[in-house]
Amino acid sequence: MSVRKHSVLLTLMTLVGAQAIAYQYEVRKEAPATKQAFRWPEGKRGALSLSFDDARPSQVDNGVPLLNRYTVRATFFVSPDRLKDRADAWKRAISSGHEIGNHSLTHPCTGNFPFARHKALEEYTLDKMRTELTQANTTIRELLAVTPTSFAYPCGQSFVGRGMEVKSYVPLVAQLFKTGRGWLGEGPNDPGFCDMAQLLGVPSDDLEFGAIKPQIDQAMQNGYWLVLAGHDIAESGPRQVTRMKTLEAICQYASDPANGIWIDTIGAVGSYVAKQRGK
Repeated sequence: MSVRKHSVLLTLMTLVGAQAIAYQYEVRKEAPATKQAFRWPEGKRGALSLSFDDARPSQVDNGVPLLNRYTVRATFFVSPDRLKDRADAWKRAISSGHEIGNHSLTHPCTGNFPFARHKALEEYTLDKMRTELTQANTTIRELLAVTPTSFAYPCGQSFVGRGMEVKSYVPLVAQLFKTGRGWLGEGPNDPGFCDMAQLLGVPSDDLEFGAIKPQIDQAMQNGYWLVLAGHDIAESGPRQVTRMKTLEAICQYASDPANGIWIDTIGAVGSYVAKQRGK
């Protein structure tokens, strides 16, 4: 092939490729316009849910009183072994409108974490996980007189088994609960599309309000549902601590009607989303 013919062929290929890319780009631009917008309650642009894991004492000692001052309700995913010593405090939290969620009976995670080696997901089966989740619900019901309808995956991991035998236990969570929340998610949830058994949970620990506000604003701009996930609630700490100052700033910002934020429990928002979607 001559140099000239080769040059012409490359030019034609480039033009065809550019047209294909342009066409794809146009399709992507037009897609949002044809999508039916999800309808949030009147005056709300999107939703925000606060959630905390492990039933840590700081949650009822520091978090619940702060949240109550702003009439903000949160979801607490509890591990039953930590409930017994503070059962009365958790009952008071429930009476204030906070939601209690299931975080499993023994908090199994990958055995790559030394603390979980004796309860490694790699050694679990779906039957064993079902027992884990149903027993946790039974214990929570006996201690607090509520039955959880929301679940949070321990360590954010949703598998059991190894290699060719690995199985997802997401379908099990979908069967037993109305919602399932992950961990270390990268963004908010599209209410018209998201899998209710695999909601993205974005960390709120160890951050200033300035780092969380843009995520809230982006979610509201897009009409999405941002689910924040934390652990301890205190003034400060070495790790896995949602700072009191940050939590208060979130409550203040979300409580301002001008911002159009619906802040409520995962259970409340999840039920609304499911109803709107006709499920």
